[in-house]
Amino acid sequence: MKPIDEAIQRVLDGPRGPKTGAFFDFDGTLIDGYSAAAFYMDRIKRRDMTRAELIDVLKLSRKKEITDEEFTVIIGQGIVDWAGMTEQDMRDLWGRLWQERIAPTLFPEGWRLVQAHRRMGHTVAIASSATRYQIEPLAAEYGIEHILATPVKIRNGKLSGGLDGPPAWGDGKAAAVKAFCKAHKIPLGKTYGYANGDEDIAFLRTVKHATAVQPKLLLETTANEAGWPVLRFDARKRGSATAMARTVGAYGAMGLSFLAGLGYYRATGESRKSVDLITQMAADSAFTVLGVKVDVVGEEHLWEHRPCVFALNHQSKFDMFAMMYLVRRGFTGVAKAEARNVPGFGRFMEMAEVAFLDRANSTKAVDALKPAVDRLKRGLSVCIAPEGTRSWTPKIGKFKKGPFHLAMQAGVPIVPVVFRNSGEIMGRNDQTMRAGTLQVAVLSPVDVSTWKVDEMDVRIEEVRQRYIDTLENWPTKETK
Repeated sequence: MKPIDEAIQRVLDGPRGPKTGAFFDFDGTLIDGYSAAAFYMDRIKRRDMTRAELIDVLKLSRKKEITDEEFTVIIGQGIVDWAGMTEQDMRDLWGRLWQERIAPTLFPEGWRLVQAHRRMGHTVAIASSATRYQIEPLAAEYGIEHILATPVKIRNGKLSGGLDGPPAWGDGKAAAVKAFCKAHKIPLGKTYGYANGDEDIAFLRTVKHATAVQPKLLLETTANEAGWPVLRFDARKRGSATAMARTVGAYGAMGLSFLAGLGYYRATGESRKSVDLITQMAADSAFTVLGVKVDVVGEEHLWEHRPCVFALNHQSKFDMFAMMYLVRRGFTGVAKAEARNVPGFGRFMEMAEVAFLDRANSTKAVDALKPAVDRLKRGLSVCIAPEGTRSWTPKIGKFKKGPFHLAMQAGVPIVPVVFRNSGEIMGRNDQTMRAGTLQVAVLSPVDVSTWKVDEMDVRIEEVRQRYIDTLENWPTKETK
């Protein structure tokens, strides 16, 4: 069992209910790096930062240790830059930075830890020296209600440029956690804490069950002396040299598979057999080069109900390769219209009779599904993501009706395919893929033949709930 799995099991073996508190540091613990860096990089890109400010930031980044007093001065200087901005201005700013720079650095392991505590009904909070505006997008994505952050002063609906109390740093974070527990009647003996910085030692000593995450040197030493568990997550900010090399190798292997399949097509004129040959060769060779293994529960459902609509939860481009590996033959898909222009792969999708959707035009999107219905009636299965777009986390988004209309019109079942950790192999905006074991649960089919249009919303939500339940209670080959 991996350290992260052991950490999750410790949570699941512990007490239930809201009188148990779980406190997570933000920068360096739930995200890879520091949200403030996203702000400064954005200012540099927009040429809003002066040379003097840049020098100060560089000096700060090189300091090995910062005292509580120094941090108060540093964050105070930073907040001065926001003077005159409204709270909505701040939320707009950090919402944009979240999408552009911060969300891609989420640690999937951190998501799993947070969700384990939420499943146990614990009171979960983020405790961070950042401002709440920096934290709110992640808290909303993770379903975290409480934020303990450095307070800023508001006057007449605008930031004044000053602090409204001590920053949640060092002893200040420990004090904030104690005060929160007292206010919510949470015994300190029933608390968990996760953090990465040396300044977090006081906070971690406050909680009963402390865990050092990506610890800096002094924190790691303290953790070893105190017997605290230590977790290390895979870097998210950029792929390792190995991951980059394997990704290039995987794309190269897929390219060779395409050339081989294209040669077979030119020799035989058999388009479908060529597509199936490319699919199997490309997926097998790419997974071998990447070092990706696949653990499938319910594999029989991949074969027993064809033709069907394979409906998958969607996190990254890797999901497409995963479906190629799983379904292997006799299928097509639905893709964005711009995917047709991807060099090489766009040609393959045309050969595979993929239905291309113009999302900017809903009428055209409806029309584009008609060929997919025809393909289903001809015996091809269709792979499609009901969420319609990739997600930053494994959280299941709202399902669109298109896949279910497809199945109803063609008279075929929906076969749910649940990916547990595809985002750990390749995140939403990643360009590299990592080695690992992809976990897949293929659920029993959904018969839509008796569905009525006026009950679609309720029925679709029932199917969506199956994905949520599966992710929360992952089946094994013995329990499926």
